[in-house]
Amino acid sequence: RRNMPLTIEEKESIVSKFGENKMDTGSAAVQIALLTSRIRQLTTHVTKHKKDNHSRRGLVMLVGQRKRLMKYLRKTDLEKYENVVNELKIRG
Repeated sequence: RRNMPLTIEEKESIVSKFGENKMDTGSAAVQIALLTSRIRQLTTHVTKHKKDNHSRRGLVMLVGQRKRLMKYLRKTDLEKYENVVNELKIRG
């Protein structure tokens, strides 16, 4: 699969896994999970295309956005934060 946005099915599965209900797309946990899957896609793209600096900048911006969301979630709901970090296998 090429460097494309997430499919509707992928998004729905992430939302159902991390959200309070199937319409919960805005909570920090869901956003972190969605960003993580985008980050993983872009990471594979950037390792293959080493000179694609535009995509690399997008990747760096996504990582920063996820970091801010994780900081917020850690401050507001530590238990949910730890669950998300363990579930996604990312550093907290």
